[in-house]
Amino acid sequence: MKVFGSSGARGVAGRDLTPEFVLRVARAAGTVWEADRAAVATDTRTTGQLFADATAAGLASAGLDIDRLGQTPTPAVGHYCEREGVPGILLTASHNPPEYNGVKLIGADGVELSVDILERIEDHVLTEEFDTAGWESVGETTTVETATRGYVDSLVAAVDREKIADADLTVALDPGHGAGTFASPEFYRRLGCRVVTVNAQPDGHFPGRLPEPVPENLEDLGQLVTATDADIGIAHDGDADRSVFFDETGRFINGDASLAALAESELSTGDATVAAVNVSQRLVDVCDRVGADLELTPIGATHIITRVKELWAEGRSVPIAGEGNGGIFFPNHRLVRDGPYIGAKFLELVADQSASEVVAPYQDYHNHRINLTYESEAELQTLLDAATDYVEASDVEATTIDGYRLDYGDAWVLVRPSGTEPKVRIASEATSPSRATELAEDVEAALKAAR
Repeated sequence: MKVFGSSGARGVAGRDLTPEFVLRVARAAGTVWEADRAAVATDTRTTGQLFADATAAGLASAGLDIDRLGQTPTPAVGHYCEREGVPGILLTASHNPPEYNGVKLIGADGVELSVDILERIEDHVLTEEFDTAGWESVGETTTVETATRGYVDSLVAAVDREKIADADLTVALDPGHGAGTFASPEFYRRLGCRVVTVNAQPDGHFPGRLPEPVPENLEDLGQLVTATDADIGIAHDGDADRSVFFDETGRFINGDASLAALAESELSTGDATVAAVNVSQRLVDVCDRVGADLELTPIGATHIITRVKELWAEGRSVPIAGEGNGGIFFPNHRLVRDGPYIGAKFLELVADQSASEVVAPYQDYHNHRINLTYESEAELQTLLDAATDYVEASDVEATTIDGYRLDYGDAWVLVRPSGTEPKVRIASEATSPSRATELAEDVEAALKAAR
């Protein structure tokens, strides 16, 4: 797809992502959707209102009424769309830096649109063929202030509140100034937890930390865990569809380890799970132990959602899916990545044993990640050509679902272009830190030499 990447369309606001472009996307969606009403929401970014206004104008021009939800977590928007039976457009750049924004499209079932529907909308964006309502039938706007409240109510009813409350847990929470600030503190308190927070004020400048919940951005949360004797630390990205964790000692938990722990608690023999091509051996090991099938997709929520729906159509059970970046689906609950819910499911495990004990069986692997930025399409092509040469010179066969993944038995390395930023990403995993670092840096050296 040319317009929509691995999770919607994103870019630097005012440069790559303009009100004119967002208007076209909204008009295209309004043309394709068989709907007379749609929801519009934003995360906390400073350009959210600007792009929400353009979105509302595009939808109204196609004859759709608009429910304006304001600043709302991504999973809360999905919940609202499902409950009301309306599609939605969310203005968010998720984990990207503050200068970014993006457009995410949600169906009337509350789930991000599948690839085939996105491609239909994309065709209208590119051809600029739009339905246009007459003056007497343009859409009207209604302000909705209850979307997040209804979402939190649904979460409280969906998890084992009694088990979590009986454990008397202290949760250190870092919503990262993002949309999770409107939901997670209240949610975890309603589960009976003592909640202490950092970066819990909504602010599109993200003054306390950048939106991506990676260890280098979360030092304050680790310190908060130890200072407050918390049982767990939970951090979200900018739109709160992901959760990553710290254990009770203030140590960051690798997202692949938390995914494996949650998967082992959910999967049974004969089940299937879906993960992206950068899947950790940790999840492979879990599937082998319990007798579940592992399906791989290109990286990004859209691809995982599409494959889960295909498996459902085949009559398969898919109780969990996702990626090791904290973006986990529990499809039997809802086919969405839901940061607060992910956190609560991990709290159910921590209610039985400490966070460090929960992930102890999944700590035998080590990961290394490198990002190479590029300035032009020509430079990107140079990097990708170098990656192709590197793979062809290797002595193992590459998996090419998304970029190139080389599996060496005891380790693997993946190189691929980002679907959301001008970066080529290199990721590796091995049973020793030195081996993981060596694999990633060897690829990096080859790409840098070509550049």
